[in-house]
Amino acid sequence: MHTIRDKARLLARVRRIQGQAAALERQLDQEGDCVAVLQQIAAIRGAVNGLMAAVIEGHLTDHLVQEPALERRQQEFDVVAQVLKSYLK
Repeated sequence: MHTIRDKARLLARVRRIQGQAAALERQLDQEGDCVAVLQQIAAIRGAVNGLMAAVIEGHLTDHLVQEPALERRQQEFDVVAQVLKSYLK
């Protein structure tokens, strides 16, 4: 499974996001400049989007491209489509 195979890389991304969120919390707590706060929020959003893209890419490769059974591919596609719909709301 791709999340197990890529575990170290994905956890590194999550830890970076945690660091960015902590920095944002400090900025807000210290009443930081609103432009810096907005930039930090944008950085966090970009990092989360990058994490989502990496997981989706691994999922599509493992469960759609390499999956031999057409029926199983359709099921996996439906799952990914639903996740993307909820993510993009």
